[in-house]
Amino acid sequence: MRESLRGLYVLTRPFTGGERALLEAVEQTLEGGARLVQYRDKGAGASRRRREAAALAELCGAYGVPVIVNDDPVLAAAVGAGGVHLGRDDAPIREARELLGPSAIIGASCYDRLERARQAARAGADYLAFGSFHPSPTKPGAVHADTTLLGAASGLGPALCAIGGITPENGAGLVAAGADLLAVISGVFDAGEPRLAASRYAALFDDPANPQGSHS
Repeated sequence: MRESLRGLYVLTRPFTGGERALLEAVEQTLEGGARLVQYRDKGAGASRRRREAAALAELCGAYGVPVIVNDDPVLAAAVGAGGVHLGRDDAPIREARELLGPSAIIGASCYDRLERARQAARAGADYLAFGSFHPSPTKPGAVHADTTLLGAASGLGPALCAIGGITPENGAGLVAAGADLLAVISGVFDAGEPRLAASRYAALFDDPANPQGSHS
C-alpha cells in the first residue's frame, strides 16, 4: 500500500462555478500528475456532496486515481470512493475500515502529534498526515509541524503525508525528509493553471537524485 501512496495529493475546495468547475479543475490536476484526490467541502449540503463525490469518483476512476472523501465514511461507501480521510473528531479508523473494507485507503490527521500517529498506525491507517509545515491560506490557525516528525514516523509503516502551505519550492525539502505524499489545495487550484502547477509538484517525485524513495 505504501508504495502506491506516493506523489501529489490534491485536496479540493468549493468552486464558484459549481460541479462543472470542480471537475474541470480536478481533471487538469490529474493530467498534471496528481496521484490521489480528496473531496473536501465542509459547507455543501448532503445532496450536493453526494453528487459531486460520485462525479469525482467516476472522473478519477478513468485516470486510475483513487478519490478519498474527507470526514465521511458513509458518503465514501455510498459513492464507491477509494477511501476516507479522518480527523480527530471523525469516526474511528477501525469503524471506517469495517464499513469500507480491507482495500480502502484510510488516512488520519496527526497534526504535530507523533503519539497520535502511532495510535493511527496501530488502528490500521494507510497514511498519516502531518502539518501544517508552512503557513497555510486554507487553515491559517493550524498548528505547526516540524520536519523531524517525518523522520520519527518513518518506521511506523503507513505512508507519510505532508500538508500545509506546500509549494513546489518548499515541497522538495519535505519529500527529502520522508514525505510520501504532498497534500495541496491552493498551490494547484489558485495557481491559474492547475495542470502546470500539478506537474511541478509531481516532478518532485520523479527526480532520481532526490532521496525520497528511501522511505517508500
